[in-house]
Amino acid sequence: MFPSLDEGDIARISRFGDCRHFASGEALFKAGEPAPGMFVLLDGVVSITQRDGLGRVVPIVRQGAGEFLAEVGQLSGRPALVDIHAEGEVEALLIEPPQLRALLIAEAELGERITRALILRRVALIEAGASGVVLIGIASSPHAVRLQNFLRRNGYPHQLLCAQGNDNARLIAEQMRSGRDDVIAVCPGGAVLLNPDDEQLAKCIGMVDSVEHDELHDVAIIGAGPAGLAAAVYAASEGLRVIVMDCRHFGGQAGASARIENYLGFPTGISGQALAGRAYVQAQKFGAEMLIPAEVCALDCADSAPDVPEGEYAVRLRDGRRIRARTVVIATGARYRRLGLDNVAPYEGRGVWFWASPIEARICANQDVALVGGGNSAGQAAVYLASHARKVSILVRGDGLAATMSRYLIDRIESTPNIELLRHKEVCALEGSTGSGLEAVTWRDRRSGETERRALRNLFLFIGAEPETECIKSCGIELDAAGFVVTGRSCSKASDGSGWRDQLESSLPGVFAVGDVRSGSVKRVGGAIGEGAAVVASIHAHLAREAQR
Repeated sequence: MFPSLDEGDIARISRFGDCRHFASGEALFKAGEPAPGMFVLLDGVVSITQRDGLGRVVPIVRQGAGEFLAEVGQLSGRPALVDIHAEGEVEALLIEPPQLRALLIAEAELGERITRALILRRVALIEAGASGVVLIGIASSPHAVRLQNFLRRNGYPHQLLCAQGNDNARLIAEQMRSGRDDVIAVCPGGAVLLNPDDEQLAKCIGMVDSVEHDELHDVAIIGAGPAGLAAAVYAASEGLRVIVMDCRHFGGQAGASARIENYLGFPTGISGQALAGRAYVQAQKFGAEMLIPAEVCALDCADSAPDVPEGEYAVRLRDGRRIRARTVVIATGARYRRLGLDNVAPYEGRGVWFWASPIEARICANQDVALVGGGNSAGQAAVYLASHARKVSILVRGDGLAATMSRYLIDRIESTPNIELLRHKEVCALEGSTGSGLEAVTWRDRRSGETERRALRNLFLFIGAEPETECIKSCGIELDAAGFVVTGRSCSKASDGSGWRDQLESSLPGVFAVGDVRSGSVKRVGGAIGEGAAVVASIHAHLAREAQR
């Protein structure tokens, strides 16, 4: 986490930076404020401390000559998560974000050591929970669960405090007059928000910028799941100007998987969050811009918007900004499918869940839970929850799991004593109250019609997904009957005059679809990553054709 650099290392780094001097007590980093880049200490000592929005300060480490100051946020100029002050006179090299990315690519061996340290430092900050955002509220509050998941899935340090157990938290809660289910977010800079939405919190902590981004990009990628991140890594690594947008977090649905054990190269398995986190850092290392969260509301082309030039596309964001691009990759994936019951919505976040993270696992510890679904995501969630819950009941509509789930997961479920499989079942009723959330679940046997009611406070739904394509319909892109993007020879107008469309190209020239949102794709993490990598060759071919016109 804190490797030392020798004289040779510093000599190789020096061409990427400028020398700076700091007086005793002067700040190199201030938590909550944009960090200038990575500092390499040439002379002197600095102290690194964590400070949260409540003013608490925790020492981390002291560093001296031959060490460097940065974590992954400095790859893209994000606000600092720690305070760093000079202890006496300090001389240091400043490597600004663009030069830092150039250093990591140009100096492969040195770049590997630095990148590993940057990742480990962010992980340590997340695990310590003493920096970043302070959330004040109760763990079961829907707002608390939502905001914790948002911060966790975006790899941002945070902690949850109960007002009754902390004097500072109690004073803030009293000043804000917060109710039982309310959550107060205290940002590192001291700003206080009551029940913020994801975008409000992201702006408060500097996760997203307000820059116009008027420049023309080679590739605009909508969606930061495995397919979108793979496209970003490969496109940026080949010199294309790339920008990635996602309305929630990086990783997509795969990022919620507790453990993926059948992905090539990870014999002991890897969590979806860890896999996505590595890809997220990797894409930034190669220079991809990240706008997360940033909600796309429309895709404009020359036919739908007169101010869009021929051969370009404009991606409209909810905040009013427009992203110009020569090509667009649609990697929006799919949204979770809801039960066909009228009263599901009031219980979402209050006992009805669509993923199984450590946050939900803590809520249902030592309780009986039910899980609906027979795919791999359901199997991974069931195995994970079984280590926390007293009993996990899996409900499937069919005869069993063999037709829809990988064998290794079936074997694990069968060998786990506190998991039961209930065949031919479908949920027919939910009961509860606004204050306490879900209290009971009733399901029906599809063959006999008999019903069973159980007192359950937690129900997990893994019943498939629907394509996330509403935001891209404005240009008339062709969709299949289920709403997935049609590509290649499946398009009704397969030829654009220069030959058959590429297999990943949509009915709009230069607009490609990859991953779960594409009609006919294999709904697997490996398949999505493969399509994200493969689409870059198609992008190059399209740009070459456009250049010849």
